[in-house]
Amino acid sequence: MSAVDGIAPNGTDTGPLTPVGAGAPEEQRGSQTVAAVERAADVLLYFTRGNGPSLGITDIAAGLGLSKAAVHRVLASLRTRDLVELDENTRKYSLGPMAVVLGLAGLDRLDVRRTAAAELPALSAATGETATLSIRAGGTRVYVDQVTPAREMIMSVSIGVPYPLHAGASSKAFLAFLSDEEIQDYLGAGGGALTPITPSTVTDVPKLLADLELIRERGWADSTGERQSGAASVAAPVRDRTGKPAAVISVCGPAARFAEEKDRAVSELLASTERLSMTLGFRRPS
Repeated sequence: MSAVDGIAPNGTDTGPLTPVGAGAPEEQRGSQTVAAVERAADVLLYFTRGNGPSLGITDIAAGLGLSKAAVHRVLASLRTRDLVELDENTRKYSLGPMAVVLGLAGLDRLDVRRTAAAELPALSAATGETATLSIRAGGTRVYVDQVTPAREMIMSVSIGVPYPLHAGASSKAFLAFLSDEEIQDYLGAGGGALTPITPSTVTDVPKLLADLELIRERGWADSTGERQSGAASVAAPVRDRTGKPAAVISVCGPAARFAEEKDRAVSELLASTERLSMTLGFRRPS
């Protein structure tokens, strides 16, 4: 029986370990086991709440309202499974390698398109415009999903068609959040020449780099006619746990009316991408 089982439901130290609920009715034993698991989960999750990567027993006990003896027992049990590890010098605990493995296993099961399935209809409804989802494919990106609004004049995109990373808001939202080296590799792949898709496509490298810097600073990209004449859009990345863009979401519509809706579209877009990024494990530096 693990050390966690030595914690009473109120978090107090129960003394020497014995099998959970030994001699107690089955229902009571089950309740004690659930309480022990809940305490272990609370301690483990406490490391994710922005309290710092390393925590002492006193810190955890104060934060969770548990006794130090109870927290010590939980941590001792978690250590046996490599879910936490102890720095012998500082006597502080941090998440262990198996906690990382566990987290990565959960993230690996996430499919961006499935994860975004609820966001796109909500975003389209909130803005009254088309909401799209793109993924990167090498030096291009492709639309993989869209939701259009119930109005007479709408924008619709072509699913599965590759577009270069310098043309349009969705493309630039990908390019801006790649590393500087990856950006230079992309620019060098075309021999330094950027192919225009429309007369408004940015083909001047210094101007594109300035655009990318602005996009990084504010967190979103915009475009008017750069990929499709007569269309306007705003786009922002859905970032994974490393900060890189796992996907890009955009709001797009006819340019003639989009200018009046742009501020609201940006606000709704950023709220949506922030939620999805957190789902994929992204956390902004505190």
